[in-house]
Amino acid sequence: MWFEEEQKNYALLKDDDPLEQCILYFWDSLEDETYPKEFLEELMQMADDVQTGKVKTVPFTQDMMNEIMDLVGDTLETGTEDCQDCD
Repeated sequence: MWFEEEQKNYALLKDDDPLEQCILYFWDSLEDETYPKEFLEELMQMADDVQTGKVKTVPFTQDMMNEIMDLVGDTLETGTEDCQDCD
């Protein structure tokens, strides 16, 4: 478990409750990964619109990916390791 590795560098004060500290750490770790309710509702509505056919989608083909990589591939920091046939 990841926490077992991390606990080597973790110290509690005498009065600290380990369970409480664990819970606080959990909620604190979510702080940067939370989004406003309105954003999530809008995102869910967009997904529903796509699933129900209300919004027309365009398939993204490998040819499209190759064309984009030809145009901007050399400017990406990560290069093309995520693209299978970009050479």
